[in-house]
Amino acid sequence: MIEARGLARTFRTRGKVVEAVRGIDLQVDAGEIVGLLGPNGAGKTTTQRMLATLLEPTAGQATVAGCDLRRDPIGVRRQLGYVSQTGGTNPAARVDDELVTQAQLYGMSRRAAAARAHELRAALDLAELGDRLIRTLSGGQRRRLDIALGLMHDPRLVFLDEPSTGLDPQTRANLWSHIRALRDRRGGTILLTTHYLEEADALCDRILIIDAGRIVASGTPAELKRRIAGDLVTFEVDDVGRASELLRHRPDARDVTVVDRRLRITVESGETCALPLMRALDAAGVRVGSLHIAQPSLDDVFLTLTGRSLRDAPAA
Repeated sequence: MIEARGLARTFRTRGKVVEAVRGIDLQVDAGEIVGLLGPNGAGKTTTQRMLATLLEPTAGQATVAGCDLRRDPIGVRRQLGYVSQTGGTNPAARVDDELVTQAQLYGMSRRAAAARAHELRAALDLAELGDRLIRTLSGGQRRRLDIALGLMHDPRLVFLDEPSTGLDPQTRANLWSHIRALRDRRGGTILLTTHYLEEADALCDRILIIDAGRIVASGTPAELKRRIAGDLVTFEVDDVGRASELLRHRPDARDVTVVDRRLRITVESGETCALPLMRALDAAGVRVGSLHIAQPSLDDVFLTLTGRSLRDAPAA
């Protein structure tokens, strides 16, 4: 459904060249939910906007839904449903009016558009809201309306940019169920961007981890977590530099990473290795404030690849 090679985009701002995307290769098969996971400013939205023909690539080429990105952008748009991060609804319009207008822009008759609007409202828990003004909707309802707008022309491929940003956990989980249904009921293909680890883990068949404009890892959530074999032991210590030097050369510590005042060590078994490691620190006079043992998460994968936590990565 999507194949891109060497896709890149640079911007010129205040006399400086900013490399937002630095030569990305990606492939998305029909029927997949693929997530672009990374911190704000990593290049996720820029990549998606290039593939949606909203930004012209500085370099590279791509085929989207069977259409060449550069030679046939109109063909791409006909096959694509794009839901931006901020949405684009008119708060003064009624729900059905907005949906029907969107469908008519794609050449649908008003009668067909009204039937399609009714179908999508039922599928997205908006069934009774056709006559409501958009400004009266809740955040979750507006986000589901954004998705309905992107689906009015029945696209083969849907792009969702940060679909659940700003939603509370319960509304976010509800939205996830609707996103899964887009693929499960209709066989659609979805490319979404997110910086929520839980969202990527819950929704995506495959994840592309993006950092500083490059894809640094890809795979299913389970495959990415298996890249860190064993358990993770995290110590909070008073002298992280000294503690790191003490443990870095121990055979039972496969990987030692410093994060703020915490020392994160990959070991074969947390239950058997944590205590000897803590005793070694104690014998050297390094005070341990806390100890935590866990199995790897997507954040641990990101930390291993980039040297920082995705949860702590600053916004651009």
